[in-house]
Amino acid sequence: MDRLTAAQNAHDLEAMLACFHEDYRSEQPMYPARTFVGIDQVRKNWSALLQSIPDFHADIVRSAVDGDTAFIEIHWTGTKADGTPFEERGVLIMGIRDDRISWGRLYAEEVQGEGADIDAVVGRMAGTDDR
Repeated sequence: MDRLTAAQNAHDLEAMLACFHEDYRSEQPMYPARTFVGIDQVRKNWSALLQSIPDFHADIVRSAVDGDTAFIEIHWTGTKADGTPFEERGVLIMGIRDDRISWGRLYAEEVQGEGADIDAVVGRMAGTDDR
């Protein structure tokens, strides 16, 4: 994962792609429609991100490895092309095969500086919020 993060921070798309298997499978369990298979979509996604966030920076907050699975807490920052700040945090669970990423489960979201507090969120989850 350090190799991928270094490539992300260098904005080196080819070095990033070299970290993935051709048949990489990506899942976002909270958003099933975002599932895809194949390195072409990885290229498309990261090309768009690096182009629209020219100062993109990735940090690994914490990580752990269990056999062929890596658990990574990420913090991504930058400035979007329109000048607005970009910040995303989350956890990536990645399967490693032959020193490359073969699958990923992504639990990541853009940070919301404002929004509902914990009482409102729990109320909505429990169906007791009147808002």
